[in-house]
Amino acid sequence: MTKKQLEEFKDLLNERLSELVDEAHNTVGDLIEGEENFPDPTDRATAESDRNFLLRIRDRERRLILKIREALERIEDGTFGECENCGENIGVKRLRARPVTTLCIDCKTEMESIEKSGN
Repeated sequence: MTKKQLEEFKDLLNERLSELVDEAHNTVGDLIEGEENFPDPTDRATAESDRNFLLRIRDRERRLILKIREALERIEDGTFGECENCGENIGVKRLRARPVTTLCIDCKTEMESIEKSGN
C-alpha cells in the first residue's frame, strides 16, 4: 500500500472517529435533558423504548470507535491492510468498503462459512 493510500485511510478513519465521538457527546446531553416525567404509562414506555434503542445504537458505535482506534494503531505500526489470519494483503477495495477490517475476503468468507455450519 502506498503512503498516499495510508494517509487517505488515516484521514477517513479520523473523520469517522470524530463524527462518532461527537454523536456520543450529543447523546449523553440529550439523555440528561430528556429525563421527563410522563404521567401516561404508554408515553413513558414509548420514551423508554426509544431510549433503549438509542443506547443500543450507541453501544454499536462505541465498539466501532474501538475498531477505528485499532485500525489507526495498525496504520502507525505498519500492519494496516495485512490479514491477521493469513498475513496476506487485504485488497484496497475491501479496505475502502470496511477500513476497520482485519481479515482478507478469503479468510472472512471461510470464517463465515464455518460459523454458518456451526463448527
